[in-house]
Amino acid sequence: MSLLAITGATGFVGSAVLNEALAQGHKVRALARREQPERAGVEWVRGDLGDTAALAALVAGADAVGHVAGLPNTPDPAEFDIANVTGTANVLAAMQAAGAARLVFVSSLSARKPELSRYGASKAKAEALVEASGLDWTTVRPPAVYGPRDIDMLDLFRAAKWGVVPLPPGGATSIIHADDLAGLLVALAASNAAATKKQVYEPDDGREGGWSHKELAAAIGRAMGRPVVFAPHLPRAVLEAAAAADRLARGDRAKLTADRVGYMCHPNWVARFDRKPPPGLWQPKIGGEEGLKATAEWYKREGWV
Repeated sequence: MSLLAITGATGFVGSAVLNEALAQGHKVRALARREQPERAGVEWVRGDLGDTAALAALVAGADAVGHVAGLPNTPDPAEFDIANVTGTANVLAAMQAAGAARLVFVSSLSARKPELSRYGASKAKAEALVEASGLDWTTVRPPAVYGPRDIDMLDLFRAAKWGVVPLPPGGATSIIHADDLAGLLVALAASNAAATKKQVYEPDDGREGGWSHKELAAAIGRAMGRPVVFAPHLPRAVLEAAAAADRLARGDRAKLTADRVGYMCHPNWVARFDRKPPPGLWQPKIGGEEGLKATAEWYKREGWV
């Protein structure tokens, strides 16, 4: 048993990491902005990535730190650097001051192409800080993460309910279920293997070559029990107009932003085969078809679709 400190533990991916760590018998210390209900095996630390005292309390005595917290979407692009770059710098400083050496950092595939989006650029900057930190770090770049409680892919499931899924320009993407990603992050945090340190991994669901956008739309339709009869590839200009409309309709809660359009139009968000995590450490357990179907069933039970 070890003590794992987690940022972002109340979020979609972070909550899966917390659950997985507890299931494997680890103790957890977790950062949260708001008061949280008591939970066996969890010590909550009230604060955020800008609170240096809270970060010091979070990492003190931790065997490993999982830096999961991040800002994936915002109507104000300046907030990406505040959350993802400065926030990461604050975590690194707290670890260095406390003598905590092991860091598992959650980045994004978008960091491969920082010129396409402010989000990707912020994650690339954060990766550079991690690599220069002198810590025993491992960076994980997840592709599209899905599963129960996810709100980013929710609109695709809602659209598939009507047999229509609008798509970005032609391309392919990898996906991964949140529980599989959590399993990898906890395995890395608990690993003492030198081979996993100072590495950048790009995990996925095990589907070689990822999913073409058309294939993924069809799979989501099957998960919803409804064949997708119309899945048009929308040109960038149309997506930009849709982003503006989403901002008008949903304000700060808009999911399609101008920044997201930037990387949605890139044709290749497939995890690289030469950056796969070591198979002896971790392998995906949830195939895309299985995971998408279970996610759709959860959405239906909860009244989200």
